Amino acid sequence: MNINHPNKKAHNWLFYKLMGQRLTTLQKELSGTIYDLGCGEKPYEAIFRAKGANYVGVDWSSTPHELKADVVADLNAPLPIEDAQANFIISISVLEHLSEPQIMLNEAYRILKPQGAFIMQVPFQWMIHEAPYDFFRYTPFALEKMFKKAGFTTVEVEAMAGYFTTRALKFNYFSSRWIRGSYPRRALTYAILRPIWYLLQATAPLFDKLDYDWKLETIGYWIRATKN
Repeated sequence: MNINHPNKKAHNWLFYKLMGQRLTTLQKELSGTIYDLGCGEKPYEAIFRAKGANYVGVDWSSTPHELKADVVADLNAPLPIEDAQANFIISISVLEHLSEPQIMLNEAYRILKPQGAFIMQVPFQWMIHEAPYDFFRYTPFALEKMFKKAGFTTVEVEAMAGYFTTRALKFNYFSSRWIRGSYPRRALTYAILRPIWYLLQATAPLFDKLDYDWKLETIGYWIRATKN
């Protein structure tokens, strides 16, 4: 799905809208050399290259996606990258898939230049995906502790959305699995669910204003950690 123009007929367009808004904001500041750890099919490459950044994708050879990495390496192990190479590191929906996540955070700290920033997104209340390589979900306290263990002294954790967006997306993902069977059944189920999906996603951000502590129940977190 295009994160800048998500298909509003889909059950999950709100998630991609939230991702697109954050990445577009980041586009204004990310420059120099950017390493994308767990780049998959590089869906965010164009966003950062548009501002002239040197984008380097890193992923392992067993990725379930088409392999497009510039550096092929296992993020559970030391990376074949020299120290202090990156101005910024990004990692989107990757940490939960690592059996040794602390190694990746340690390596990210090593390859960042001084004053460089590591920007990460991780899911929290989210279904199991890309099984069997889905190992962990992290609270803000775990994330802060792990980043500081890696050497980062400034760690900011921000919830992606509130309770109502979280519940809306969880219902939509769950109900999307009802679309199965014969074509007439699939078409009818989709026709019934589509307006419900849209209404929930259109109104959930408004109701999120009633949630005064998004970190308690959220779809995921953004983390920004700086290397001093």
